[in-house]
Amino acid sequence: MGKKVQKVPVKAYNNLEFLNSKEARTVRILSEFYEPKSRFEKHKIIDTIVFFGSARIVSRRDALKQLSDAKKDKGKNSKAVFDKALKALEMSQYYEDAVELSKKLTEWSSSLPTSGKRFMICSGGGPGIMEAANKGAYLAGGHSIGLNISIPFEQFVNKYVDPNLAFEFHYFFMRKYWFMYLAKALIAFPGGFGTMDEMMEVLTLIQTKKVTKPIKVVLYGESYWREVLNFDAMIEHGMISKNDLKLFEFASSVDSAFEKVTSYLQKHYLSPKKKK
Repeated sequence: MGKKVQKVPVKAYNNLEFLNSKEARTVRILSEFYEPKSRFEKHKIIDTIVFFGSARIVSRRDALKQLSDAKKDKGKNSKAVFDKALKALEMSQYYEDAVELSKKLTEWSSSLPTSGKRFMICSGGGPGIMEAANKGAYLAGGHSIGLNISIPFEQFVNKYVDPNLAFEFHYFFMRKYWFMYLAKALIAFPGGFGTMDEMMEVLTLIQTKKVTKPIKVVLYGESYWREVLNFDAMIEHGMISKNDLKLFEFASSVDSAFEKVTSYLQKHYLSPKKKK
């Protein structure tokens, strides 16, 4: 009989069964902290401007195609299909505005005299407003970040994210950490549960002073936000104070949002006694 060959045991860090087990959850969480951290440091990214917004808002071009297809629809639900397409066309203006705003902000930040990358555009990396933000940076000749999340629908990394700065998260809370940690400004475009979750967490962290750095929060599309969130009612019922409304500002045009964000960053981070 030949000599029995001893099988070499798999090292723990190569054991995929273990790494995907509940016992290794803390290892996976730490990986979603250290791996992005190492890449941000490698690419000399100092801080970001974060765009939040719906994955469901499409470009004007796509919305016009939807409307054209809806006009040809002769089914029993044709009116509902047409109305939905008409609303998509109306909301597509936010996509176009996000592209333009991101482009302007990227051109502005690219002109700053710095050895590191300042105020880089960062989105959730997926479609909709996220894609628009990354697209604007791309059109300006800049790079941008995409913090993608693995979920069963809607989410995929859009083609405008810099491949070196495309991330895939499993844990929402680690993704939120990286949204917040590098951000010096956040712009929330119209969105649903996900956008509101992200926006409200940011406002809560600022309100409770868990975040103490100066950070500009802009809610883009005042008519939308005032319709879906009644801040005055919250004050009336004693759920927030009137001063809490100072935690954010509204903007309804690209020029207004651009001025609010850049003047704030200029004052708090680019003055002679700038902070990092």
